[in-house]
Parts: sequence; C-alpha cells; structure tokens
Amino acid sequence: MMANGLIARSRQTYETVRVTAHSLATRDVALLIGRICLAWIFVYHGAGTLFGAFGGAGIHNEAVYFATVAHLRPGTFFAVLGGIIECFGGAAVGLGVFGRLAALAIAGDMIMAMITVTFAQGLVGDASGIGYQLNLALIGLALVVCLLGTGRLSLDYAVRTFFANSRSSDVAPNAVTASS
Repeated sequence: MMANGLIARSRQTYETVRVTAHSLATRDVALLIGRICLAWIFVYHGAGTLFGAFGGAGIHNEAVYFATVAHLRPGTFFAVLGGIIECFGGAAVGLGVFGRLAALAIAGDMIMAMITVTFAQGLVGDASGIGYQLNLALIGLALVVCLLGTGRLSLDYAVRTFFANSRSSDVAPNAVTASS
C-alpha cells in the first residue's frame, strides 16, 4: 500500500516537473539566471581589466600580459577591447540590452582566450595554468543566450513591448478619425 502511494506521488511529481520544464516562464527564469551569472563574471573581470576594480590588474598590466603571454599586439588595444567586451558586454547581457550581440561578443572573447592562452594547457590544465574548461563553459552559456535571446525578463523585451503598445495606441485613434 505504501509503495503504491510512493509510486503515485512520484508520477505526480514527474508530471509537474515535465509540464513546467516546457513553460515560457521556466525558460525566462532560466535565461535570467544564466544572464546574471554571465554578467557577474564578465563585469567583474572587465572592470578589473579596464579600471583596476575588484583588485584587477588595470589597463597597463593587462596590456603587458596581452602582448607577452597572449602574443596579441598592440597589447593596449587588445586589453581595452577585451575589457570593453567583458565589462559592457557583460552588463548588456545581464540587463538584456542587445543581449544576443553582447553574448556573441563574449563567446568570441572566450574563444580568443582559448586560442591564445589556455588551449595549450589542455582541458583541465597543468601546473602552469587552469586549462580551457571554464572558457568552454562560458562559451556554451553565452551561445545559449545568443541563440535563445534574453527572454521576457529583459530590457529588450520591455522596450519592444512598450513601443508595440505605443504604436497600436497611435494607430487606433487615426483609424477611427479616418473612417468618420
């Protein structure tokens, strides 16, 4: 008797999870969580690169790193470019403003980091570095946002909805006036 109750409860729980897994609200919340995680990581790192915030190296030290370790010259150009992509692209993804474009830029930034620095150290790294496992995870998350968009919990959606509503309210009075 107890086993039947457990099986029935398990089926009910499974059905609840199955139904909510495909809802738009679940998709939007999942995208929001992913966007916040990307924003947190990239704003933190980009602000450290550009402004020396959060104990970051700042432009000069990053430029030296880019020129010597990553072999990207001119180092200052690539340090500023990487910092802008990370800091402002991360903020854009987090807020959901031009999120697809910003997520694509972030994925490109991580691909460049893999090619120039971490790929030689292997997936999990060796004694000299951390490897490219984090780069792959961040690329994957950024591409999810790039492909699916920022969802309904974003500024993109709010602005789009606002303008769609304002256009429809502008059209309605003119249509009534023209037909009178």
